[in-house]
Amino acid sequence: MRYLPLRVAVCLWLAVSALLAQQALTLDKLLEFVKSSISQKLPDKEVAAYLATIRVTSKLEDRVVEDMQGLGAGPKTIAALNHMVEQSAKLSLAAPKPAPPKYVEPPAPSQADQKKILDEVRDYALNYTKTLPDFICIQLTRRSIDMRYQPGSMGSWTPSDRIVEKLSYFDRQEKYEAITVNEKPMFGKTWENLGGSISRGEFGSLLRDVFEEGTSADFSWDHWGRLRNKLCYVFRYHVDATRSRYSVDYERKEQAVPAYHGLVYVEKGTNVITRLTIEPEMPAGFPVQEIHQTIDYDHVEISGNKFLLPLYSQVQSRAGRFGSRNEIEFRKYQKYAADTSIKFDDVEEPAIPEDQKKEQPPKP
Repeated sequence: MRYLPLRVAVCLWLAVSALLAQQALTLDKLLEFVKSSISQKLPDKEVAAYLATIRVTSKLEDRVVEDMQGLGAGPKTIAALNHMVEQSAKLSLAAPKPAPPKYVEPPAPSQADQKKILDEVRDYALNYTKTLPDFICIQLTRRSIDMRYQPGSMGSWTPSDRIVEKLSYFDRQEKYEAITVNEKPMFGKTWENLGGSISRGEFGSLLRDVFEEGTSADFSWDHWGRLRNKLCYVFRYHVDATRSRYSVDYERKEQAVPAYHGLVYVEKGTNVITRLTIEPEMPAGFPVQEIHQTIDYDHVEISGNKFLLPLYSQVQSRAGRFGSRNEIEFRKYQKYAADTSIKFDDVEEPAIPEDQKKEQPPKP
C-alpha cells in the first residue's frame, strides 16, 4: 500500500476544500489551522486559497492577524486574514472561554484521624525492613555538578559521572558492589572507593529514624497531594539535633549530625509511605550548607509478590558555590539467591517518566 507524504496530502486536501462551498470555522479552529500551516511550512498561496473558502463565526480582530504575522504567516495568508477581518467586522467577539474549575482543597482530616493515620504509618515504618524479602537490584546513580550554584535556584547542572552498582539485600543488611563508573569496570571495589557525593539509607533506615520513639519527631498536617496519580496525605515533621541520627560526612574530615525536617507522603487508603523528603539544618561553619533529599517508594513485584521498595531518590547539596546533585534509580529487583545473576545491559533506559517524579497538580 502506498502513502502520500504528509505535505502532499495536506496540499491535496486544501485543493479539494477550495472547491467546496464556503464553510464556517470558529476563531479557535481558524487560528489552529494557520499555526499548523506555519509549523508545517505549507505553501503560502495554497493556505490563502483555503482561507478564501471559509468564514469565521465571530469577529476577527487586527491584533490577531498581527500575531499570526509575527509567528511567520506568509503575505498571501495575511492578506486573506485581513479580508476576513473586513467580512467579520459586524460580528460579535467570541465568548471568552470559561475559567477552569477552581481547585478547593478538601478539609484536613480530623485530629483523631490524623493520629490514627500516623500511628499506622509509624508501625509500618518501624517494621518496614521486616517485610522485605532478600533481593538484589541495580542502583544507577547519575551525578551532576554546578560550579556556580546559587542558593535557592534551579541550578545549571552538568553531568559528572554515572555509577552502576549491584545492591544486595540479605538478612536485613545492604551490600553495595560497584560495577562501572562511566562505563569503566569497578569490580572488587566498594562504594567507599567512588569518592564524591554518595547517599545511603533508602532501604528503611531513614524511615525508621524519622518514626522511632527515641527520635520524638514532631508531626503536623501540611496539605493534600497527588503523586503518581494517587491522592496522598502530606505531613510535615521536625527532628531536633539532640535526637537526630542523620549524619553528614564531608570528605571524611568533618562530620555533623544536624536537626532536620521534611514531608511524609502517605497514600490515602493504603496508608503506606510513597515519598519522604529530608532537609538537614546544617550548623553554621560546616562546609556543606544546603541539602535536599527525596526518596520515592512504590510497589515492585518480586517472585510474584508485591513489596514497597525504593523507586527513585535525589540528593542535592551545596558547599559554598559548588552544587552537587545525585539522581538515583533502582531497577531490576530480583529475589536473592546464591546463584542469582543480574544483567547490566539496559540501565540507560529511564526507570520512570519525569512527570512521575514530581508532585502532580491537584484535581478539582
